[in-house]
Amino acid sequence: MKLIKYVMSFKEIFKDDNTWNEKTIIGFMSFAVMVLFAVADIVTGALGKDLVVQEFIYNSFTIITLGSFGIAGLEKFANRG
Repeated sequence: MKLIKYVMSFKEIFKDDNTWNEKTIIGFMSFAVMVLFAVADIVTGALGKDLVVQEFIYNSFTIITLGSFGIAGLEKFANRG
């Protein structure tokens, strides 16, 4: 029963009249992936191995994070006027 309620609330995200800010959710998820990359790099560095992450992949997550939070922030301030 709880799973059905969770799935129904997940579907609410994709409606036009919801209270969720999708840009912030995507930005947070992208930032979380960047943090996981950093932690994995520190752990593998401590173990003496080199974590190889392609630069364009990391840059893509950076652009997604900055873009998502930037757009969400601009929308927040633009709606005040």
